[in-house]
Amino acid sequence: MTLRRTPFFEHHKQAGARLIDFGGWELPVQYAGILAEHAAVRTAVGLFDVSHMGEVFVRGPKALAAVQHLVSNDVEIADGRAQYSPMCNEKGGIVDDLIVYRMAADELLICVNAANRAKDFAWMVANNPFPDDAVFVDEGDDWAQIALQGRGAPATLQALTAADLREIPYYGHARATVAGVDGCIIARTGYTGEDGFEVFLPKDGADQLWPAVLAAGAAHGIQPIGLGARDTLRLEARMCLYGNDIDDDTSPLEAQLGWAVKLNKADFIGKAALVAQRAAGVSRRLVGLHVAERIARHGNAVLVDGQAAGVVTSGTRSPSTGENIALAYAPASHAAPGSRLTVDVRGKLAEAVVVKGTFYKRDY
Repeated sequence: MTLRRTPFFEHHKQAGARLIDFGGWELPVQYAGILAEHAAVRTAVGLFDVSHMGEVFVRGPKALAAVQHLVSNDVEIADGRAQYSPMCNEKGGIVDDLIVYRMAADELLICVNAANRAKDFAWMVANNPFPDDAVFVDEGDDWAQIALQGRGAPATLQALTAADLREIPYYGHARATVAGVDGCIIARTGYTGEDGFEVFLPKDGADQLWPAVLAAGAAHGIQPIGLGARDTLRLEARMCLYGNDIDDDTSPLEAQLGWAVKLNKADFIGKAALVAQRAAGVSRRLVGLHVAERIARHGNAVLVDGQAAGVVTSGTRSPSTGENIALAYAPASHAAPGSRLTVDVRGKLAEAVVVKGTFYKRDY
């Protein structure tokens, strides 16, 4: 199989990145090393190539209404704002988790997860309630995308654009020229728990933008960051990874994403199932764990009284805190902070405790 490459591929090769197959894409897993890259984002600024993510534009007089029908959150937000939202199937399972960027009432951008690009677009088109008045267009091959994350991100990006980044709030966005590349969209979003930005740019501007960002960030300690550190960073921030922590068979209520489900809005796909689930109560919940002595990994069994009762979905040793951390589905009866569980780590039993909130919180 021929792997797909992003517009930044040659820059990764020249930097000596170790490249891997990631969902059919040839992407950097690390450059200097996962721990060094993780630390760079936590203390300075990191540059990520996230061009494998998908971009779907929705345009037309009923674009907003069509998106409202597809997602569980309420995207009746102001122009220039963005919103995280699950997109559910009829059973309340998560087709994908998205970020919806509202350009105007008749134009929205939906950023979809890389592995779900084709699936998501087909789902949106098949379930578009207003096909004559809302047109979904997959523009993923026309765009490149970077993420700049860390306390040095604002200063790095500000040196490359006339847009006043102080006027872009968290989950806000604006059109701008960046490093001489016209037609960019700057969004104050990210997947690390740090302040930072994601920049969508026309793919033809990729070779111009990447070196410009590295030059602008040199004084702030910038490093390019691979997929390895991206995963440890997002896990410390307790952000879900689709395919690990959530999928078509997990509901937002089970995944502790109920804050992104607005059951008081007009009907949307999966609403009836989620209303029933909320009324009945969920039998399991996605919890954060501190695990003693051993590093839990995806697929490890979670035990209650010696019996399998759940499963670890993500796990690592936190580079920031030194704790062994994990996300896992546990029985609702054992999901409260302080609850004690046992994890079977490759045949060795490790005690674990449920903890509240993120595993890491930035100090600025």
